[in-house]
Amino acid sequence: MRRMPEWMHVADPVLESGGHDEVNLVFARGMGLDVLVEGLRGLRREALVSGEGNGWVWVVHDMVNADVEDYDPVSYGRICAGAELVVFVTEPCSVKAHPPHFEYYRDGRLITCFSFEDLTQRPGDDPDYLSAELLAAKLIGPDAECDKADEAEHDCFDHHYEDHDRIVRAVAGFFALPSPPLSPAVTAP
Repeated sequence: MRRMPEWMHVADPVLESGGHDEVNLVFARGMGLDVLVEGLRGLRREALVSGEGNGWVWVVHDMVNADVEDYDPVSYGRICAGAELVVFVTEPCSVKAHPPHFEYYRDGRLITCFSFEDLTQRPGDDPDYLSAELLAAKLIGPDAECDKADEAEHDCFDHHYEDHDRIVRAVAGFFALPSPPLSPAVTAP
């Protein structure tokens, strides 16, 4: 099992036990926590833990609902009319080694999304919405390549999870998401 970037760690025994390793972390602005929880329930996803901070509410839920054999991606656009959602799919399929990914919705529309493994592919209504932040963090563009990639003794996978942490920090900084560690009582920055 791959580890979730430290920034996305949720301090709760349910997740630390490994019982729920394939989870989505959803931040919402422009709706109350009860509305987000109820919207997710309508999409057949129950909140495992939740909280609020910095003007955002957040929920962690299982990626799939095996009880009703719902293994499809969650259609977040259906629940965010008049609001914003920032979504981290932390372990899309740890067994198949699919990477985490990010999604940003506004007023029911997918604005941009990307896999942590390929930030150059960013579909949505505004694929370049975070381009300036990703470029500044040297995650895309000419400075994004590893300086040591051509060295025989260097393995770029050694900083694979650090790269994931940088992605999360860039996204979290842009949206001013609540600071970690996330727990039912969010710690303010």
